[in-house]
Amino acid sequence: MNPVIGLDISKEESHGQAFLDRGKPYRGTFYFEHTREGLEILLQVIRDVEHASGHRPTLILEATGHYQSPVVQFLEEHHYLFIVINPLISNRLRKSNLRKVKTDAADAYLLGELHYREEFEPFKKRGVQLLNLRYLTRQYEAFSKMCVQTKLQFQAVLDQVFPTYKGVFGAMYSSVSLRFLNEFPTSHSVLQADTTTIKSKINTLLSSKRGRSEDWINERVQRLLDAAKVNPFQQTMYSSHLINLKILITLILQYQEHLAELEQNIDALAKEIEEYDLIQSIPGIGPKIAATILSEIGEVDRFDHAKKLVAFAGIDPSVFASGKFTATRNRITKRGSRQLRYALVMAVQCGLIRSRNTRIKDFYDRKRAEGKPHKVALVACANKLVHWLYAILISKKSFHPA
Repeated sequence: MNPVIGLDISKEESHGQAFLDRGKPYRGTFYFEHTREGLEILLQVIRDVEHASGHRPTLILEATGHYQSPVVQFLEEHHYLFIVINPLISNRLRKSNLRKVKTDAADAYLLGELHYREEFEPFKKRGVQLLNLRYLTRQYEAFSKMCVQTKLQFQAVLDQVFPTYKGVFGAMYSSVSLRFLNEFPTSHSVLQADTTTIKSKINTLLSSKRGRSEDWINERVQRLLDAAKVNPFQQTMYSSHLINLKILITLILQYQEHLAELEQNIDALAKEIEEYDLIQSIPGIGPKIAATILSEIGEVDRFDHAKKLVAFAGIDPSVFASGKFTATRNRITKRGSRQLRYALVMAVQCGLIRSRNTRIKDFYDRKRAEGKPHKVALVACANKLVHWLYAILISKKSFHPA
């Protein structure tokens, strides 16, 4: 017998349907909540199926973001095999049925049937490590986007308070620049203070690890005084601008702190994975991109050909043909992992800068010579890059430039 249990995961609860073998459902649909008591119900069903069939059942469920986390962790603790599938696969089977039925019970039944129709790889132990890396890299991306939006809001407010402040410290969003602006947000506050006070404040805000010379501080003070004198807003009429400016500065500093912490954790976790250094042997792939690529691909042996990995990244061309008509403009499918697709394009762009990756640059130039637009050539390069990555991950050998 080949027992399986299909689980339809929802937020805080799930439905399941057990099968002893193909076409042999076991009992009816069962329901459990994502609590310790509810998960004990799932465990009892698993044990009943195991007793009835004489084999440990495999569990199959759809990827549902973080909703499946309690169930997955519970199955890990009890050492049961489970399969997490892309919802597109189950949705394809659902649409093939003549009857249009969409319920939790029907979905659990469908997942059980799907197990007997397709061949899926079970979730592997190393997947936990890769999932941890994926959660961190995606969180980093989310924080980065929020930080960018906050900086745009900050810039809009600064333009109405102290627009000439740009360039005083070189890096506008450095810690010393933001913290100083928090203390002296207007031209009036700068001009009212004497140079000794300003020098002392800058020196205090400077990191102990990165001291600055007296000349550097004097130059910043002079830049600051010049900027304050030509600022069209000597004193802002709107106190709300100053309140917003202080709030936005605090948020940016917090985002920078969180991003730095995430970077350290991502790097520490990624270094435990052998392939992390191997894929960085490709020019243009740095630590951040390497961590994202590794975490999004997961276990590479899930793909028996590089083309399947290309499809997973969503950079394979869509195909449309009907009768005598065949489309000539085929956009990429954009299915699979959006994060992986973005990381691949970024890796290509980094490789093209100053021709770091000569092989990718030659391939890009060849596509452009064929008349391909820039974006089409980039995607073609990303496709080529996936084949290289697949070869590296399978062979465990570093990249050798031509």
